[in-house]
Amino acid sequence: ILLVLAFGIIQIGIQFNHSLTLTDAVRAGARQAAVSRTLPGGPASATTAAVARVRSAASGSLSDANDPTALVVTVASTFAQGSDVTVQATYPYEINIFGIPVKQGRLTSETTERVE
Repeated sequence: ILLVLAFGIIQIGIQFNHSLTLTDAVRAGARQAAVSRTLPGGPASATTAAVARVRSAASGSLSDANDPTALVVTVASTFAQGSDVTVQATYPYEINIFGIPVKQGRLTSETTERVE
């Protein structure tokens, strides 16, 4: 019983690390979107830059952060100066104890910043 409890605590710690990584990556992506209003190409370029920043920031801990089916990133904004930009990302998780899935779902993080 103690061994099962220890492995459960380890799995929850790993998922907590993934949650923190996802939150930090979304924050970095929102900041990138907030300052990318003047990029050549307009809102499409700002959106692409924000998504690339989220994937880059998440690639250290989230093993398949560059897989569009695993890490799903959305950016919502008009990119008008003073408006808000919202970046949201989701990433799948699964808690396994000795190969038996106990819980699974998607981690979600969202950050809103003002466009400069």
